[in-house]
Amino acid sequence: VQLQAFGGGLVQAGDSLRLSCAASGRTFSESVMGWFRQAPGKAREFVASISWSGSITYYVDSVKGRFTISRDSAKNTLYLQMNSLKPEDTAIYYCAADRASRRTYIESQYYTRGLYDYWGQGTLVTVSS
Repeated sequence: VQLQAFGGGLVQAGDSLRLSCAASGRTFSESVMGWFRQAPGKAREFVASISWSGSITYYVDSVKGRFTISRDSAKNTLYLQMNSLKPEDTAIYYCAADRASRRTYIESQYYTRGLYDYWGQGTLVTVSS
């Protein structure tokens, strides 16, 4: 099982990027998936998650209104559309997936690393001012 994140790069403040996370080895079309990030010298933090059905999304306050998480179940791929990027968004972005299928959790669980069993290798996003 592998999650491969890609799409990062060097952009200027105000620009947009779309990250993708391609899954292989099994389907995650009915699993909770999410994005986390880790800035230099900081702990890995939650960014966004999407329920197994795709009908519910959660975001950290700092990205609400700017980032959108989505999934294409047919392609077994997760996305993170990032608009109006800020220098403080600079980090390595990791995608993650729950091993369970069709499972619903209380909201707080979606924000925690412990929910996610599989992790991608990360893609670097650098936003210059």
